[in-house]
Amino acid sequence: MEQPQILGLIAGNGKFPLLFVHEAKKRKIKVIAVGIKGDTSFFLRFFVDQFLLVSAGELKKLFDFLKDQNVKQVIMAGQVNPENLFDETVALDHEFQKLFSALKDRKADTIFSAVAAKLKENGMELLDSTFLLAEYLAPKGTLTKRAPTLQELEDISFGKDIAKNMGLLDVGQTVAVKDKAIVAIEAMEGTDQTILRAGRISRRGAVIVKMAKPQQDNRFDIPVIGPRTIESMIKVKAGCLAIEAGKTLIIDREKTVRLANAHQICLVSG
Repeated sequence: MEQPQILGLIAGNGKFPLLFVHEAKKRKIKVIAVGIKGDTSFFLRFFVDQFLLVSAGELKKLFDFLKDQNVKQVIMAGQVNPENLFDETVALDHEFQKLFSALKDRKADTIFSAVAAKLKENGMELLDSTFLLAEYLAPKGTLTKRAPTLQELEDISFGKDIAKNMGLLDVGQTVAVKDKAIVAIEAMEGTDQTILRAGRISRRGAVIVKMAKPQQDNRFDIPVIGPRTIESMIKVKAGCLAIEAGKTLIIDREKTVRLANAHQICLVSG
């Protein structure tokens, strides 16, 4: 793909948006960013060329801003708090109300696919969110000093099948397993909360398996891990994290691996 001169960014929470901007700036790409109140890092505005902060329900304002800035291609990076779906204080503008009323359900892929279609209607293409970030995708192999034990390998194999099946239903990407028992499955709460919930049941030694969905649309909701993931595992004494090579973004890989090594956590990518 030919390098664009300008890119729009719809930024959620976490470091993913900042990582994308860092890589775009290295390539001298102009970034026009829209942040979501309560989600997007305050510091993002200092690294982009233009910035607008909107509430989760202000879809028309988002579209108008990107069009006014002559944006033709857009990236989505970072999660938007799913609690916004049920927050009665979040006012939906007319554009968002129309979008919601046409949805068959409110699963993540359904909502984001509808937003992508609306962007297209407004003359903008939603790009693969790993665009510019290939070097941050997980390589294949054991990334930490400690390799998985035989029991952990069995749990990984078991959990991978469960995670892929749940992904087919667009439920979540993460499954926590211990001794071939399903301890927790991710829903709307996200990976970190799933890990913490699993820890309350398993006590210690849980294996966390995070996989891309079989029908993964890389324009949104791709698997992402980082130091925060490992910190959640440390809190509940989880033992191993298995991810999918080439399909999972690792934020701050060096810090992630160093933190895992310090607490004897295995990180394996296959």
